[in-house]
Amino acid sequence: MSNQIPEEVIEAIRKANDIVDVVGDYVQLKKQGRNYFGLCPFHGEKTPSFSVTKDKQIFHCFGCGKGGNVITFLMEIENFSFYEALQFLADRSGIPLPDNLQLKKESSLSQESQDMLSAHEWLTKLYHHLLRYTKDGKEGYTYLKERGINDTTIDAFQLGFSPNVAQFTAEFLEKKGYHQQLLVKAGLLRVTDSGKATDRFLGRVIFPIRNHLGKTVAFGGRAIGDHKPKYINSPESELFHKGKLLYNFDLAKRHIRKQNEAILLEGQMDVIAAYQAGIRNVIATLGTALTDFQAKLLKRYVNIVVICYDGDRAGLDAAYKAAVLLQQSGCEVKIAHLDPDMDPDSYIHTYGGEAFEKDVIKASDTFMSFYMRFLKKDYNLNHEGDRIDYMEAVLKQLAKIDSPLEREYYIKELSNEFNISIAALQDEIFGYREKFGLNKDNQQKNRYTSSKLWNARNSQLLPASHNAERYLLAYMLQDIRIAERVQDKIGAGFQLDAHKIIVTHLYAFYEEGNDPDVSLFLGRITEPGLQKIITEIAMLPLQEDISDKQLDDYIHMIIANQTDKVTIKSLKEQQKLAEQQNDPIKAAQIAMQIIEIKKQLKNMN
Repeated sequence: MSNQIPEEVIEAIRKANDIVDVVGDYVQLKKQGRNYFGLCPFHGEKTPSFSVTKDKQIFHCFGCGKGGNVITFLMEIENFSFYEALQFLADRSGIPLPDNLQLKKESSLSQESQDMLSAHEWLTKLYHHLLRYTKDGKEGYTYLKERGINDTTIDAFQLGFSPNVAQFTAEFLEKKGYHQQLLVKAGLLRVTDSGKATDRFLGRVIFPIRNHLGKTVAFGGRAIGDHKPKYINSPESELFHKGKLLYNFDLAKRHIRKQNEAILLEGQMDVIAAYQAGIRNVIATLGTALTDFQAKLLKRYVNIVVICYDGDRAGLDAAYKAAVLLQQSGCEVKIAHLDPDMDPDSYIHTYGGEAFEKDVIKASDTFMSFYMRFLKKDYNLNHEGDRIDYMEAVLKQLAKIDSPLEREYYIKELSNEFNISIAALQDEIFGYREKFGLNKDNQQKNRYTSSKLWNARNSQLLPASHNAERYLLAYMLQDIRIAERVQDKIGAGFQLDAHKIIVTHLYAFYEEGNDPDVSLFLGRITEPGLQKIITEIAMLPLQEDISDKQLDDYIHMIIANQTDKVTIKSLKEQQKLAEQQNDPIKAAQIAMQIIEIKKQLKNMN
């Protein structure tokens, strides 16, 4: 693939897209020393072991081992082809790619999904145009205006309207070359009892549902008047999984990262009203309860999630379930309080966006405060038995909090409310923590993974000669002079096959006139297993100024190990010959030589 696009173009695109910025669009990164750490997006973990190096422009996970450069990262996380990753980065940085139609056909999506995606794109434009500029869309436009939505917001969300003309959408898309069967499968059309295909969203205001890349993958339709059902969404497809998408995530994610806080709402109109009011870090589920997948997705981006659901009983129940999931994923959860007859949309229209942000969002309860209030609805606190049951439920939840200060704060609240001694409540909590296995030191569990510690620990498990090869390669990756020194002394004479292949590629890379650049070098390696080994080696902690003597020690260790292994092989052949010649004394002497060499090798390693 890469040889069909000029190398200088690929390199310009790669350099124009800092890997920290690109990865930061998917992972919440925190700087620790020279590197950035976050939760790995490729496997589940609670302690960050995913590292990004700005200097080397590479990433590596010390947990699952994945690694590479900015192009590799996008290929992994988005399931992009090489070209798709390059196209994405080119668009991101404003660097044009050569106009090559053959390349543009390559995609990680099936042809059917590509057609569905383009059909959604056409319909998004059509519905939006109808709403904004035609008589056919006036009914929808009037509805949105009455709801207080201005033109700027309508354009930002590409809101639209599907006219109440049964064959309008079907005819439009068929003229564009789309087959009716595909459009029905995509949920854009539905087949009536008479066998005719009509628009699924007839006479509805259209809310495009976009994925995190900003591509429309489904629609939500809101009926005007008394038509039932009030809201409908596209059916699930290869492109659209309700439990994996969050409404407005594509527009909100950079604001979420910047503020380190996401505001989770229930409905699309809630999100639109808040966004229009200047609150941009708002997202919503798509008509379903928050899923474990969505909770883990949010944790990758943010530490704090504020839940602001409707103020009625159903909203409280949904907020509690979402809060539990988010807590389990590692987020700090806050819950905003609204009156039972209010939702975010109605509150903003009644009191304004500034009041919503100040008096609702910023005044949010902690999860524990919300939980204590939420739990009371299930108990009659005038009865002694219910009071005890309530306190036990609260104490069990308090026991899960690691911070002694936070626990004590709520213990005092319970003590004051029910006139129970603090000591008695603390004893109960201690017992629950013992039962839950939480009284152990969690410092190791909660600290950031250190690449130096990880490498030191894992290096101890490898033979010294293998470590010598790894460190030599690491120094060679960052210094041509060292690479030339090693090439003169041992060439590709490394013990491990993977190291032989890597060093051969590295010599060729330098002979082409390239400067040391791990990210660029990785772009020349197509085998994922080798990419993983290279990124792991590149992350090794190195001395800034290594002496020639230290380099020679590594080289001599590799040579000695190879020599001893050759000697052992020769001695084993001599031993076998002595046994065949019925000379047990000579065979035993040779065996002792082999044992002694192996012992020396073991001590060396």
